[in-house]
Amino acid sequence: MKRTCFALDLKDDKKLITAYENIHKPENIWPEIPKGIRDGGIHDMQIYRIGTHLFMIAEYVEGTDLNEIFKAIGQMPKQYIWAEFVAQFQQKLKEAGPKEHWAEMKQIFALTDCK
Repeated sequence: MKRTCFALDLKDDKKLITAYENIHKPENIWPEIPKGIRDGGIHDMQIYRIGTHLFMIAEYVEGTDLNEIFKAIGQMPKQYIWAEFVAQFQQKLKEAGPKEHWAEMKQIFALTDCK
């Protein structure tokens, strides 16, 4: 498995942040969203928050093109509608590339690489 991490900010509004967390609870998220993520090739995905900062971990089969996975997911029913819906809560980082919504983070340390 390969792991890639991403960052994004939420708008600095407590009501929006509460709503964003609420819609991501298993009982509230549209069932097509986790199914589409899995069907697209993501083995596991987690999102963490501190303040307005979001951190997402995506795990997928090593050797798979993550851009192709996200492209396929984005073309599935309801996925693009979900993306448009959650965009009202989010704001891109200045570090994000022109085609990035979530900015891919650079890994700088891995314990498994150390003796």
